[in-house]
Amino acid sequence: MKSFSTILLLTLSVLYGFECVSGNTIEHMLQEWERYRNECISNISSDPTLPGLVCRRMFDQYACWPDGQPNTTVKVPCPWYLPWYDQVHSGFVLRECGPDGQWHTNNMSHTWRNHSQCNADSSNHKEQEKQIRVLVYLRVMYTVGYSLSLASLTLALIILLLFKKLRCTRNYIHANLFASFILRAVTVIIRDDLLKNNTLDFQDSSDLSRVFRDQSGCRIAQVAMQYCMGASYLWLLVEGLYLHNLLVLLVFSENSYFCGYLTLGWVTPVLYVVPWIVLRHLYENTGCWVKNENMLHLWIIEAPIFMIILVNFSIFIRIIQIIVSKFKAHQMRYTDYKFRLAKSTLTLIPLLGIHKVVFSVVTEDQTHLLRTIWLFFELFFNSFQGLLVAILYCFVNKEVQSEIKKKWRHLKLGISTLDEQRTTSSHILQGATGHEDQDPF
Repeated sequence: MKSFSTILLLTLSVLYGFECVSGNTIEHMLQEWERYRNECISNISSDPTLPGLVCRRMFDQYACWPDGQPNTTVKVPCPWYLPWYDQVHSGFVLRECGPDGQWHTNNMSHTWRNHSQCNADSSNHKEQEKQIRVLVYLRVMYTVGYSLSLASLTLALIILLLFKKLRCTRNYIHANLFASFILRAVTVIIRDDLLKNNTLDFQDSSDLSRVFRDQSGCRIAQVAMQYCMGASYLWLLVEGLYLHNLLVLLVFSENSYFCGYLTLGWVTPVLYVVPWIVLRHLYENTGCWVKNENMLHLWIIEAPIFMIILVNFSIFIRIIQIIVSKFKAHQMRYTDYKFRLAKSTLTLIPLLGIHKVVFSVVTEDQTHLLRTIWLFFELFFNSFQGLLVAILYCFVNKEVQSEIKKKWRHLKLGISTLDEQRTTSSHILQGATGHEDQDPF
């Protein structure tokens, strides 16, 4: 039972605190536990103390205990913060109060208690095991996705910055897009690792309070992830704006717009992330800020991203109209670099936003199957987006391929020339040595 619940909760915590036993989440459970603890401490302080020798009232990080009479078994109802409380609401936690007025301890000097009646019903194990398998597969899938994205984006960024002929405003915009997705992947991986470290076996909660001792790290990672998520969508918007200006404006000074692009891509996310931080700290400062119980707090983050996606779609439609009109007027050819850039951008815009629009109506009240489908698409697109960006803007880019081929030819030519020089030098040395060895007489 212990190992089973540990695996279940650990897996769920890594998957952003999504649906758990009885529809609750890790984040929600921690909030409920904190409320339970606060109520217990308040009751301990306000209730009158029993006279004489008693086992003192306390909160043992699992249940709230009243004063206990010596040589008695004290029982209290199962804690209501447990996600499976509806299954064990009639059960009790038991503790022994010794004749010396001290609670019994085990061999490790920890407070002993019997909470077997408060464990999750074993009849639900098969269903939970199915959920575990699905979540483990999803975790492997999105871990592979972020790893591939991180590796491919890093290589693509190095390529764009390494070749001098690729250093132009268009590729600088691509480089910033790569950087935003790299930071996004890194912050997600770090946040997941910190969430994993903060996961406990809640069915045998020896010290739940340690989850709250050092949550600043995972909260900072959560904030950084939200910022990078917004930055990646904004730099995709910059790609659309740049292409639109390139197609529409007759005189287009790329450098004059670049500072504006930088501001839009890196500064704009601060405008909504900072208010979200303030509201979470003041009104919902619980857990690692993974789950937003208050929908207002959630939409402070989600609404700007939806607006960015909608603006990108409008630009997407406008660019298609412009390209069609230019082809009809014979003002553009298939070999034009503007058309190649348009193909990449027009492929990315719908792919990187359509899943959020389609699944925006999914709520926690939907069926488990629908939420699993939504979870798959959400994690799949979010994790593999970086790989797609690197492929379209770098690896299949004709200019990049041309520069790599040139560099490879130069390297091969240099190696061949060096081999020829070595061969020639060897022949000269051999000739000189042979001449010197001849007998002059």
